[in-house]
Amino acid sequence: MKYSSDVEAVDALAKSYNDLRAEIGKVIVGQEEVVKAVIISLFSNGHSLLVGVPGLAKTLLVSTIAQVLDLGFKRIQFTPDLMPSDITGSEILDEDRHFKFNPGPLFSNIVLADEINRTPPKTQAALLEAMQERSVTVAGVMHKLPDPFFVLATQNPIEQEGTYALPEAQLDRFMFNIYLDYPSYEEEIMVVKSTTSNKKAKLSNIVTAEQIISYRELIRKIPIADNVLEYAVGLATKTRPNTKMAPQQVNDYLSWGAGPRASQYLVLGAKCHAAVNGKYSPDIEDVQAVAKYVLRHRIVRNYKAEAEGKTVEDIIESLF
Repeated sequence: MKYSSDVEAVDALAKSYNDLRAEIGKVIVGQEEVVKAVIISLFSNGHSLLVGVPGLAKTLLVSTIAQVLDLGFKRIQFTPDLMPSDITGSEILDEDRHFKFNPGPLFSNIVLADEINRTPPKTQAALLEAMQERSVTVAGVMHKLPDPFFVLATQNPIEQEGTYALPEAQLDRFMFNIYLDYPSYEEEIMVVKSTTSNKKAKLSNIVTAEQIISYRELIRKIPIADNVLEYAVGLATKTRPNTKMAPQQVNDYLSWGAGPRASQYLVLGAKCHAAVNGKYSPDIEDVQAVAKYVLRHRIVRNYKAEAEGKTVEDIIESLF
């Protein structure tokens, strides 16, 4: 997409974001902060992990976003018997007795990895490698994934029997960890009313693949003041226990802090958060707005924090 100036491009991004929210709102009731976080991660070229109990429309949210974005969409239901080749694809023998590559469901613009913690580590690793490299290697041959390529994974926090928890090093591949909570009483009335009738919302394509690619390039070009950049890096640095910048609360309650990737995502997320709100440069409030999504899965509480009921969100907010 060609714009006469970056200011005009930011205005176009903000308009696209508002149009997207309005269109998604035809199907998804409430969950406005969740929708906002998912769109910011997509525009920032990042992957997201959606965590919530069953029945909160995680799958519906992702499929709705894929429809309004005019992108290819595949859903993978992760199960204990799923093999890496089931998602990446494999070589098959054709009629001429030549091997040819048969692409798996990873070859799509948006991939919904449903219940990612239900599948064994080797299949999780295949997905996470594809997320990082944006390609898969089969029989020694590298195959590029489509551009843009986003993974939105879901995880159920209450059923842990028969699951394979993602290691912290692999969780770091996700830009955002987005927690879905129960709807309010009024929102639930609207949900039940709309899902128990014959009314079907017709969705329009709002943003194309070409626009998303141009938006993610624009976000990297958005200027950021030195004090805001230093604040973002300082926020990530403060989470590391027993270091020079760590406050007492972090030393008391955390056993592990966020790495440099958190600083990068805080800055990118803040830039995009500013842009979708029509601002041409992020400020400290934009960093704080995305901090819980970026840091939630990158810091590890110790036994003392768990015993005293200190949540990850409490610790993150204390760093503001």
